[in-house]
Amino acid sequence: MSTAGYTAEEMMTVTAARQLRNGSVCFVGIGLPSAACNLARLTHAPELVLIYESGTVGTRPQVLPLSIGDGELAETATCVVPLAEVFSQYLQRGRVDVGFLSAAQIDRFGNLNSTVIGSYSRPAVRLPGSGGAPEIATHAREVLLIMKQSTRSFVARLDFLTSSGYLGGSGERTRCGFPGRGPRAVITDFGVLRPHPQSEELQLSALYPGVTTEAARAACGWPLIVAQDLQPLSPPQESDLRLLRELHRRTAAAHARPVRITLPHSDRH
Repeated sequence: MSTAGYTAEEMMTVTAARQLRNGSVCFVGIGLPSAACNLARLTHAPELVLIYESGTVGTRPQVLPLSIGDGELAETATCVVPLAEVFSQYLQRGRVDVGFLSAAQIDRFGNLNSTVIGSYSRPAVRLPGSGGAPEIATHAREVLLIMKQSTRSFVARLDFLTSSGYLGGSGERTRCGFPGRGPRAVITDFGVLRPHPQSEELQLSALYPGVTTEAARAACGWPLIVAQDLQPLSPPQESDLRLLRELHRRTAAAHARPVRITLPHSDRH
C-alpha cells in the first residue's frame, strides 16, 4: 500500500480502465485485463461489450472470473457462441475494437511471450501458452497490454515469440499485412509506455505519482526511451478505488463458497 492509500496494482487497474471507451467491443483476458475492463464497465463505460475466449459475448459479471470457463461469464452474457465463431466472425472480421492482453515477457517493440522461459525444447518454465493471444494481437483494431515491469519481464530479447507487436518496428508489422494497429499502450506499475510514431519502439509516455524516470528505466531490460512530452498520471479517484475493492471483495466471497452440484433424483433402484 502506498502512502497515498492505494497499491501499485490498483493504480495499474484504474489507469488501464481509463484507456477504454464506452461502447467499444473488447476481447479480454483473465486477471488484470479482466479487472480493468469490468472496472471501466462499472464506471465511465457502462456499454463496454466484453468478449471472453470461451465464446461469451456481452458478458456483465458481478464477480471476476477464475478462468474463461467460469460459469459467471455464461450466466451474464448476452449470448454464447461457438469458440470458432468468436474468432472467425468477430475477431477476424474486424469487429473487435480492443484486445486486452498480458504476458510473461515483452520486448521493446511490444512482441509478447506467454509460451516458455528458456529454451523451447528444455524450458526452465513452461507457461500457460498462447491461447487466442496471437489472433487477438493480430486482428484486434488495437491492443492494450498490462504487465508488472521488471528486467525479467521487459527484456531485450524474448525467449519465445508468442504474439506479435510491431515485430522489428519501423513499419514491419504493416508491411507483413497485419490488419490490426498493434499495441497502443502498455500499462505497468511505473506508468504507461506507447509506441514511437516512426520507430514503433515503446517509450515511456506517462508516469504515476511519486515514480521517477530513473526507477522506470532501472526496471527495464533495454535502454528505455522517455518521451519528450512525458505526462503525469492522475492518482485513482476514491470512487474508482471503492468500486474496485468492492469488486474484489465480492469475488473473494464468491470463490470462497463451496461448489454444490445437485444431481437429478432417479426412481431406479
